[in-house]
Amino acid sequence: MKIIILGAGQVGSSVAESLVSEANDITMVDVDPKRLALLQDRLDLRTVTGNASHPSVLVNAGAHDADMVLAVTEHDETNLVACKLAATLFNTPTKIARIRSTEYLAHPEIFSTENFCVDFAISPEQILTEYIEKLVEFPEALQVLDFASGKVSLVAVRALKGGSLVGQELQQLRKHVPNVDTRVAAIFRQDRPIIPEGDTIIEAEDEVFFIAATEDIRTVMRELRKMDRPVKHVMIAGGGKIGRRLAMTLEKDYQVRIIERNYQACERLAGELSNALVLHGDATDETLLESESVAEMDLFCALTNDEENNIMAALLAKRMGAHKVIALINRRAYVDLVQGSRIDIAISPAQVTIGSLLAYVRHGDVAAVHSLRRGAAEALELVAHGDARSSSVVGRKIEEIKLPKGATIGAIVRGLPRTEGLFGESLNSAELEKNLVDSSHSIRVIIAHHDTVIESEDHVILFVVNRKMIREVEKLFQVNVGFL
Repeated sequence: MKIIILGAGQVGSSVAESLVSEANDITMVDVDPKRLALLQDRLDLRTVTGNASHPSVLVNAGAHDADMVLAVTEHDETNLVACKLAATLFNTPTKIARIRSTEYLAHPEIFSTENFCVDFAISPEQILTEYIEKLVEFPEALQVLDFASGKVSLVAVRALKGGSLVGQELQQLRKHVPNVDTRVAAIFRQDRPIIPEGDTIIEAEDEVFFIAATEDIRTVMRELRKMDRPVKHVMIAGGGKIGRRLAMTLEKDYQVRIIERNYQACERLAGELSNALVLHGDATDETLLESESVAEMDLFCALTNDEENNIMAALLAKRMGAHKVIALINRRAYVDLVQGSRIDIAISPAQVTIGSLLAYVRHGDVAAVHSLRRGAAEALELVAHGDARSSSVVGRKIEEIKLPKGATIGAIVRGLPRTEGLFGESLNSAELEKNLVDSSHSIRVIIAHHDTVIESEDHVILFVVNRKMIREVEKLFQVNVGFL
């Protein structure tokens, strides 16, 4: 696939790194030649220096025969104009724009074909807010990811000494939770993946990924570790786009305090927030943290634009008694360095966001993609099409499917409504509503076992411990040309 990425920032660079490794033809556009040179030194891609919203720059990038334009610069207006030009001048099939402003997101008609021709609008700040919100809801988890319209969740937890299953074989899981069907999709032990078998023994400190119906995940968690106290008090460092969104989301159900060093920003936050307490100051100020009872915080979130400050603030809050701390960190090397240390969870914005972009790039009918373990692993939701003759998966038991080693089918969701036509065209609102009504009572979550048979239109959720296997997995789900 020929893809033009506009913007070589954290999101654009991370997407490029993922797509280049999958044999795509990538061209990167940015106004900063030094940034492009650094990328070209380590990745096999073309670069073009210039403004992404200028037609001549898009021509130089090869827009005349591009399959996709990913407009992920830091400026919404540049991204919108670039998508409009890609549609009007080059008839580019797929156009994706990164949109940060809630002003634009509140009016989806802006993205229609009559206006800026954006096929998919991605809001990294909103994605990050929802990601952190899940960690607040499930404080024991390292990651909580939704699939199949929220019907299924993939959860990563660290197995702790004292958990019912620690030191026991996985096959004992069914005995411990007889009324809940679940499956362990993967185990990472000291950063090495372990393919789970029935006789695999869970050890303390293992990072365990399990999949279950969303309503059952808390029950399974209890078997792997002691449950943390529920979150009631949250302190947020940074009142920027992410901190502000998170405070607005949480203030209805939690006691929230938000620290912002810019006085004008504090005034704006105070006017926008109803229940949260806005504090003017520096989150690395020990005196301020002590006076605001950081030791009583169930969760401390360092979400400023300065990753060094986030690390220092999170470490300080943890040392002063905060129960759990989260830090937002852009550089992957930093994330790998601090994750699992005194900082409980280090979040890479680019890695959290990248899954939403990859879902539109993958081959086959991909409903969702989530990047796991800082990009090392991946979870996909693929829709099976065809029949036993045209498909390598439909009509076959799980044990009969030739998955690459390290790929695991965790669950199947049957009966979900279609959101697209057979050839990828969007269904109108009347068709979507009819599909939802028709299927509302027939959606089934099926945890995969060796004798489970996949049917056409099933949503199949897979865990892949190495992204190099992605192309093989995608090929399995592609139907033969004769089917169409």
